[in-house]
Amino acid sequence: MKRTLLASLVALVAMGTAAVGQGRLASPEGSAATEIGGKYTKGGDEPVYEGGRWIEITYGRPIKRGRDLWGSGADYGKKLLAGAPIWRAGANVTTRLKTELPLVMAGKPVAPGDYSLFIDLKPNNWTLVVSSWAAQSTYDPKNREALWGSYGYTPAKDVVRAPMTLGTLPFAVDQLTWSFADMTDAGGKMAIMWDKTVASVPFTVRK
Repeated sequence: MKRTLLASLVALVAMGTAAVGQGRLASPEGSAATEIGGKYTKGGDEPVYEGGRWIEITYGRPIKRGRDLWGSGADYGKKLLAGAPIWRAGANVTTRLKTELPLVMAGKPVAPGDYSLFIDLKPNNWTLVVSSWAAQSTYDPKNREALWGSYGYTPAKDVVRAPMTLGTLPFAVDQLTWSFADMTDAGGKMAIMWDKTVASVPFTVRK
């Protein structure tokens, strides 16, 4: 535990140094959101989309900055873990999923609510983890009920573990990006892109 706390402190110091030195955060905050289930109605000059409900992912957006992100062999993913047991799939704070809709992922229900998202990194084998772990907004080493990033993570609060489909992009994405893809009112995919790697997980809206 001491090692993970030390790693977290080191990350915080690095983040603060970058912010002071460059006048901005090294990994800015980001979000991806989609609204489904509503209908367009006539209103004024433009149709208005009403009755929809939101699904949103909030996360830190690290930039590649010339790094070898993934590594290989026994070292695969270790640089991104930085001493944590699982990847936060972003930077700094814990990546979060908020859904106003009941979802189904990998055959398991995800009730409306707030969750943490992690990715279990293995070569050619990524697993998205939806967890009920709460997230810290600022780092507090005494708080054992919520996580900063993925330090202190255990699988005890896993809601879903869903295998991800991995692919190779025809270009390199410099800044880590979460997105929603192939969306309909019935569901879609959550996708993460970084460098030339894209990984996605399908989900459906539970009736």
